Amino acid sequence: MSTAEEGIPAVIEGEPLKGRHVLIVVENLPLPFDRRVWQEARTLKAAGAQVSIICPTGKGHEARFEEIEGIAIHRHPLPLEASGALGFLAEYGAALFWETVLAWKIHLGRRIDVIQGCNPPDLIFLVALPFKALGVRYIFDHHDINPELYEAKFDRRGFFWRLMVLFEKLTFRAADVSIATNESYRKIAIERGGMAPDRVHVVRSGPDLSRLKRVAPVPTWKNGRAHMVGYVGVMGEQEGIDLLIDAVDHIVRGRGREDVQFVLVGGGPALADLQALSESRGLSDYVTFTGRAPDKDLFEVLSTMDLGVNPDRVNAMNDKSTMNKIMEYMSLAKAIVQFDVTEGRFSAQEASLYAAPNDARDMAEKILELVDDPARREEMGRLGRRRVVEELNWQHQIAPLLAAYRQALEG
Repeated sequence: MSTAEEGIPAVIEGEPLKGRHVLIVVENLPLPFDRRVWQEARTLKAAGAQVSIICPTGKGHEARFEEIEGIAIHRHPLPLEASGALGFLAEYGAALFWETVLAWKIHLGRRIDVIQGCNPPDLIFLVALPFKALGVRYIFDHHDINPELYEAKFDRRGFFWRLMVLFEKLTFRAADVSIATNESYRKIAIERGGMAPDRVHVVRSGPDLSRLKRVAPVPTWKNGRAHMVGYVGVMGEQEGIDLLIDAVDHIVRGRGREDVQFVLVGGGPALADLQALSESRGLSDYVTFTGRAPDKDLFEVLSTMDLGVNPDRVNAMNDKSTMNKIMEYMSLAKAIVQFDVTEGRFSAQEASLYAAPNDARDMAEKILELVDDPARREEMGRLGRRRVVEELNWQHQIAPLLAAYRQALEG
């Protein structure tokens, strides 16, 4: 096996998927922007498969067709990012239309052997069902727990929550094999989804260390301040960025600290509201929002910051979900502050401090604790980096991913 820093091999010994055609369907992010799915696609190609992808267009990924590293990417348009029931109906309806059209176009060009559907939403099984009647296998790649996501977003259950549960159940019923991002998701697949335990494979969202590398720090990101805290991720309502802004307010107003800059990398439906919130609190000079940024900016921020923060609220969804940002912070040997959630603690362990649930003031105090203790930050960063190298990076996910495919193809 190659070293962690060498990443995915160009060819996996024995090419176990040679002669197979895999179609990966993603609805919510363009490829290769979705890092997890892109690593899966590159791994399957290295295992000998022909790989095709259906996904939406997005910023920097506007071409309707593109071939990258021998992987065929078919992109389709989507309405503006959904908001409310009608918005989601328009988005999901358009996505299912294009996914179906493109899937049949791809299948007619060369027969598909396996369709891998990556949620959200839990509707891609509708694209796969007609192909299953033709002998095509369906693998469900379980990225989000949508009933919990709905509850976290709208703070209620009701009709649409029950609809999410139904779609999830139908998805698992349609799947020949499912892939879980962690043990919490595996438990849901078995207990709520009714999957046989031996047909649920844990494939974690480990980083590819050959592509996620430290660069020279860029002091301009610090906006003239001595210290910098970074955030990388989606700007949505359930990500807790408002709690992070509360923490910044406590650091600046409550503690009188003007030596810490916060740089937040990412786009999303709540970005404009969060910028307005920061401005209304008089914190614009202390909080930089980059929006969705190219890899160059992402790596600069990760390399320049003193520590990373994960303000995801403690709720049923975030407690059970593995966040990519945690892995990215650890990969670059950065200490972390986050709220205490089950999977976040499993991933980071000693590389993180854990604030009391949804307590912005406690998060602020723990940020300052690390800002003022560089030796402790360095030791926590070292422990996090070692954990990624020895246990969590993508190379450790190759074997379970290929095991899932072997099982699906064997029937």
